[in-house]
Amino acid sequence: MVTFLSGGTGTPKMLDGAGAAYSPEETTVVANTGDDVELGGLFVSPDVDTLLFQGGGILDRETWWGIRDDTHRTNAALADIASAADLPTGPQYLPEERQTAGREIAEWRRFSGVGEFMTIGDWDRAVHITRTSLLDQGHSLSEVTSILADGFDVSIDLLPMSDDPVASLVHTDEGMMHFQEYWVARRGEPTVENVEFRGSSKAEPAPGVLEALSDTVVIGPSNPVTSIGPMLALPGVVKALQETTVVAVSPFVGDDVFSGPAGRLMRAVGAEPSTSGLATAYPFADAFIIDDGDGAEFDRPTITTDIAIDTREDAARVIQAVDEAVSIVS
Repeated sequence: MVTFLSGGTGTPKMLDGAGAAYSPEETTVVANTGDDVELGGLFVSPDVDTLLFQGGGILDRETWWGIRDDTHRTNAALADIASAADLPTGPQYLPEERQTAGREIAEWRRFSGVGEFMTIGDWDRAVHITRTSLLDQGHSLSEVTSILADGFDVSIDLLPMSDDPVASLVHTDEGMMHFQEYWVARRGEPTVENVEFRGSSKAEPAPGVLEALSDTVVIGPSNPVTSIGPMLALPGVVKALQETTVVAVSPFVGDDVFSGPAGRLMRAVGAEPSTSGLATAYPFADAFIIDDGDGAEFDRPTITTDIAIDTREDAARVIQAVDEAVSIVS
């Protein structure tokens, strides 16, 4: 049995090759929910959705988010209405007293839908409407994720990291903003000063998460700060990882990151923004998978391979390196 910790696009890309070593029946994936937002009244869970759409065979693999060949008529209409009515566009947080009205969610993750700063496709939006409606009916996020996974015929066991609200907030030289505002709306331009996972100290791992962490754990090449960090901030998670076998795959080649703002965020939290910084980010890791052109050295087993993932064959190669590392440290 193996459990993958997943966020962003790095780990989902690697999961394309999971079948090279692990069957779906023995695979669990725990997804980051620190990126979740409520936008225009709809609950959006981006990292969960990437895995749902990937498992269902409908993921847009050009962007690694959203649904392949989706239309965007509602998104375009919202922009047109905002323009015609001279309404502001871009991220607009609802007032503080509205942040938790109706449904308990972490502050700083509830946005107005006016102008809709995130591009959401029409079929994608139907998923968010369904999720929001099921939550409003009283289902937990775990239950809703299971229902949607069955609907998309996802063969792995997919768990959100928590049923409780956690918001990944980026403190910048231009003020505090949700990660979605920082990365999607502002394109990662503000200078990062620190990162906060609001609500994590009061949140609990979702049902089944700690049990899944008793199996061998693989941390994929996701952003260590905002994709994996929210999970590590949950009570009991680091302790569980200290007590099991953990293999971590680098999202860097040296100090070059494959995608996203991982380098800037690592620097902001006091970790070296490179493969070497993974020793700080994941002190509980028993082994690392790094690129064969990377000169990083660790005081624990290290497997080198070409870690660039552009095809399913690339993903299978990295998974086979993971399996080799697991056999060494288990």
